[in-house]
Amino acid sequence: MIEMICIVCPIGCHLRVTTKGQDSLVEGNQCERGREYAVQEVVNPTRTVTSTVSVKNLPHVRIPVKTAQPFPKGKMLDLMGVLKKITTEPPIRRGQVIVKNALDTGIDVV
Repeated sequence: MIEMICIVCPIGCHLRVTTKGQDSLVEGNQCERGREYAVQEVVNPTRTVTSTVSVKNLPHVRIPVKTAQPFPKGKMLDLMGVLKKITTEPPIRRGQVIVKNALDTGIDVV
């Protein structure tokens, strides 16, 4: 059994998740979103990744980037390694894709 606190809404339900094979039993949630959150955290946790990348011809200048959707937690360190090597060129627009399909996840870095 895994215990966690739901962060989807301000209630902060204390959740208990029991997994049996492919099935997950969630207790303590006051709404369906809490159940979905708990199952996602147990099966495939994801996070929005924020970082910076270098800009060509502008020494000591870095721009902020983030994943367009939540990214698999287990691949975050690999993504940071990719971002560390990237140098982009101006002009750069807000929302511009810097890395398309990062690590074959289907998730862009903007």
